[in-house]
Amino acid sequence: MPVNQTLQDGIAVIIFDHPPVNGFGFAVRKGLVEALEAANADPAVKAVVVSGGGKMFSGGADITEFNTPRAEQAPNLHDVIAAIEASAKPVVMAINGTALGGGLEVALAAHYRVAVRGALLGLPEVKIGILPGGGGTQRLPRAVGLETAVNMIVSGEPVAAEHLAGTRLLDRVVDSDVVGAAVALAAEVAGKGELPLVRKLKVEHPNAEGFLDVARNTVAAMAGPFPAPMKCLEAIEASFRKPFDEGLAVERAGFIALVTSTESKALRHAFFGERAASKIADVGSDVKPREIARVGVIGAGTMGGGISMNFLNAGIPVTIVETKQEALDRGVATIRTNYENSAKKGKLKPEQVEQRMGLLTPTLEFDALKDADLVIEAVFEELGVKESVFKQLDAIAKPGAILASNTSTLDVDKIAAFTQRPQDVVGMHFFSPANVMKLLEVVRGKKTAKDVLATVMAIAKTIRKTAVVSGVCDGFIGNRMIEQYGRQGGFLLDEGASPQQVDQAMEKFGFAMGPFRMGDLAGNDIGWAIRKRRYVEKPDMVYSKSADLICEVGRFGQKTGKGWYDYKPGDRTAYPSEEVAAILEKNTRDLGLAKRAISDEEIVQRLVFALANEGARILEEGIAAKASDIDIVYLTGYGFPVWRGGPMFYADTVGLYNVLAKMREFARGYQGQSWAPAPLLVELAEAGQSFTG
Repeated sequence: MPVNQTLQDGIAVIIFDHPPVNGFGFAVRKGLVEALEAANADPAVKAVVVSGGGKMFSGGADITEFNTPRAEQAPNLHDVIAAIEASAKPVVMAINGTALGGGLEVALAAHYRVAVRGALLGLPEVKIGILPGGGGTQRLPRAVGLETAVNMIVSGEPVAAEHLAGTRLLDRVVDSDVVGAAVALAAEVAGKGELPLVRKLKVEHPNAEGFLDVARNTVAAMAGPFPAPMKCLEAIEASFRKPFDEGLAVERAGFIALVTSTESKALRHAFFGERAASKIADVGSDVKPREIARVGVIGAGTMGGGISMNFLNAGIPVTIVETKQEALDRGVATIRTNYENSAKKGKLKPEQVEQRMGLLTPTLEFDALKDADLVIEAVFEELGVKESVFKQLDAIAKPGAILASNTSTLDVDKIAAFTQRPQDVVGMHFFSPANVMKLLEVVRGKKTAKDVLATVMAIAKTIRKTAVVSGVCDGFIGNRMIEQYGRQGGFLLDEGASPQQVDQAMEKFGFAMGPFRMGDLAGNDIGWAIRKRRYVEKPDMVYSKSADLICEVGRFGQKTGKGWYDYKPGDRTAYPSEEVAAILEKNTRDLGLAKRAISDEEIVQRLVFALANEGARILEEGIAAKASDIDIVYLTGYGFPVWRGGPMFYADTVGLYNVLAKMREFARGYQGQSWAPAPLLVELAEAGQSFTG
C-alpha cells in the first residue's frame, strides 16, 4: 500500500510511500484522502501528522500523468489539498526531506508544518514550462512574503528549510526525528479552537506596488521566449490584488494556457527524454555495472584535460598519460588554472582545488594505466593513431578494464578489433569543453558487453553527464546529422546568402550560435579533413566548395584570426570579411548561378529539416533507439533551442506532412538531390503520425 496509517497516543500518523520521489499519483492521492477521512471519523484521533516515506517528502504531482485523464481523476491534487484544509482535526505536515511542486503545495494546505533542517522546499514547475497548479502561487506568497515567493516561483530554485525558518511557512525546523517533532506539535495544538489556514493570511511586503513594477521588468527581460515566468508573476500578483479564490482562478487559467503551449510541451519532452535516454531496452536492472575506482586518460590536451576534470570533480583518481613532458606539463597547468579560476569566482574553495589536483597522477609511462578500471583515449582523430593506442592498451590493461575511445566519427568496431577484448571496448564521445558540456555520446559496438554499457551509463551520472547511446556509424548521432545541416548552409552560400545572414537566421530561431560562427570556433580545418575523407569514401555526396575555398587560403577560424569572419587579437567578435564575400561571389559566378534573395524562413527550414531527415534515417537504421534520444543530443550538445524541443520534436510541431511537402519543394531547386526523404519520414507523414508521438 502506498499510504499507511498508525496511531501514536491519539495522533494519527499517515505515511505515503511511493518511490522514487513520492509523487502524488492517483493511488497516493486516493490513499491520503481515505486516511484523512478515517482519522476524522475516529474518535480516538485528536490530530493528524502526514509525512513522506524514505528520505524525501514528495517530488510533487506525477508528471507522467500530465495531459492524461489520470491527472484529473478524482481525487485529484486539488481534492487532496481541499481534504487537508477541511479536516476538523489539526493536520501537521512532517516535511522529512525535499518537498517540491505539488509536494510543497500539499504541505501548504496543512494547518501546521515542521521541517527537518536541510530539506529543500520549492516550486520548480517553471522549469518545465508551466506554473504551480495546486495553489502554490497563492499560498506561498502568504506564507513567506511576496518577494521570497517571486524569487522561488519564477526561478524554480528550491530553498533549504532553515532559510525559511521564521516565516509563516514553517512552525518548527528540527535537526532530526521530524515525525516525532510533528507528533509533539500535534498533541500541543489538538482541541485548541479554530485551525489556522494559509489561505486566510494576507500577502506581506512593505512596498508591494513598487516591488511588482520592478519584478515585471526583470522577469520580462530574463524570460526571453519562455512564457511561463511571466505567467507565474501574473498569478503571484493576483495573490496580492485579489481574494484567494479569485487568485486561484488566475492561477488555473495560466496553468491551462501553459500546459497546452508548444514551449511547455517541448520542455516536458526534454525532461522526459533526458530520463528516458538512460534506459536501454536490453540492459535491465539485473545487469550489474563494474566498479570504477580509478580512471586513466590518454592525452593531456584540451579534450583529455577536460575529460580528466570530470572524474576529479567526482572524487575519482585519474592517471593522465602523455608522450612528451612539455605537453604533459602544459595539460596539468591548464587543469590547475581552470580550477583556480573557479576558486576566484567563489565556485570552489582553495582546499578543494588542492584536493582535486591531488587525485591527478601525470605520467609519461603507458604502463601506469595497468591498474585503471576505465581508460579513455583522447588522441588525434586518425584510425592509425587509435590502432597504436588500443594495441598498447590491450597489452597492459588489467582484465575487465573498460577501454573507451573519445572518437567523434571513427568506427568503434574497427577500434575494438585492434584488441583481443572487443567486449570491453566502447565509445565515450565527450563534447568540448569536456568539463562543461553535458552531453556524452556512448557508442555501443557490436561486441560491447552489456555490463560495460551499464557501467558507462552509471559513471555518466556520477560525473553529471547526460548520456545517450548511439550505434556505430560515421559521426554517430550528432556529427552525422550536423554534416547535413552544414551541407545545406554551404548550398545557401552558393545561391547568394552570406555567412552572417545564415548565422543570424539560426540565432534568431534560437541556436546559441549559427553554423559559420560555430565552424570558426571549432576550427574549419577539422571539417575540411572530414570532407577530404568523404571525397574518397563517398564520391557521390556533393558539398559546396565554399568551405574548401576559405580553408585553402588559411581561414581556419578564431585560432588563425580569420575564418568565415575576421577576428581581432583578444576579441572574439565575428566581423564580416570582405575577402570571404569576394570568394563567395566568385564561387557563385563560377557555378553559373544567379544570386537570389533568400528568406530567413527558408534558411531555418533547410537547415533544421535537414537535421530531422537525417535523424529519421538514424532511427530507421537503429543507430538511435528513439527520437527523444536524438533531441537530447541536440539540446545538450549542439545548442538547439530547448523551447523548441530538438529537431525531431520541432518537425513534429510543424507537422511531418508539412515538412515532407517543403522538402519536396526544395528538391526542385538547387542541389535538389540532397533532399531525398528518409522512408520513415514519408511513412509517418503519410500516416499522419509523428516521430515522438
